[in-house]
Amino acid sequence: MIDNGLRVIFRTQSDIEANVIEALLDSHGVETLRTAGPPPGLFPFSLNPLGETQISVRTEEAAEAVRIIDSHREQAGGIVVTLPQAFEALEARVGYRFRDRGMLEHALTHKSKAHEDPSGGVADNESLEFLGDAVLGLVVSDALFRAFPTYSEGQKSKIKANLVSTASLAEMAELMGLGDHMILGRGEEKTGGRHKQALLADTCEALIAAIYLDGGLEPARQFLMREFGRHIEEARQPEFFGRDHKSRLQERLQGLGRPLPVYRVTSEVGPDHSKLFYVDVVVGDDVLAQGAGRTKKDAEQEGARLALQEITKGA
Repeated sequence: MIDNGLRVIFRTQSDIEANVIEALLDSHGVETLRTAGPPPGLFPFSLNPLGETQISVRTEEAAEAVRIIDSHREQAGGIVVTLPQAFEALEARVGYRFRDRGMLEHALTHKSKAHEDPSGGVADNESLEFLGDAVLGLVVSDALFRAFPTYSEGQKSKIKANLVSTASLAEMAELMGLGDHMILGRGEEKTGGRHKQALLADTCEALIAAIYLDGGLEPARQFLMREFGRHIEEARQPEFFGRDHKSRLQERLQGLGRPLPVYRVTSEVGPDHSKLFYVDVVVGDDVLAQGAGRTKKDAEQEGARLALQEITKGA
């Protein structure tokens, strides 16, 4: 038993397993407190850099919490969750098996989860996003340099911007089912964080960095080429450089006799090295869509794309 009327009812070295326990008890109305203790002395390494994670509940709810966990163990064949099982499907989809699955866990951890941990023992993936963005830029630039030796710098830059945009990365994340694996805080979970484009794109960048750190540049390159290969081939088509969503939206609105769109920056979120811009697409008195992107131009293009979808729905 510990101070303040709390009792530790579960210990683990995996943040994933701790997340499962928290969610399980929360679904049964049992409030939890999560803390991280010192690393165990018998082993020189652990999946959790700070060692053991402990889940505590109020003393009067301890017996019920243990019963809930034990019941879940019976349904799951004697375990709550194992780290290999938790990541097996994602690793299969990514096409890379991590030597250090703690690195993958780190890549999936959003800052909302880290902020909810009172011990400070949960590290978020923002630094990995920063590194992943650099690895992504290098791999894509190298691929375009080799694939399009006769293209101008401007043409290659346009293809690259399309490939590394927030919309493109979010689409990749959705196809991988990455949202199902993200480790989110309860607030972000409740507001639909698993489906937010910005979060999906950021986690995708963190995943790229995790592969690079765990296995080196070549596995990261192979992963990205599998995901981007068809898009690079599409760039060989003559019509690729006509894919300007803002121009298409303007032409569509003119054809409908409606006012031209106005793009308004509504917010800028994040540190300078990873800033995200949000832009409203306004037509007359109506906001047709909101786009997000790493640059204002990317956000405007994404907003125009979404606005075209809205117009098509209403046609």
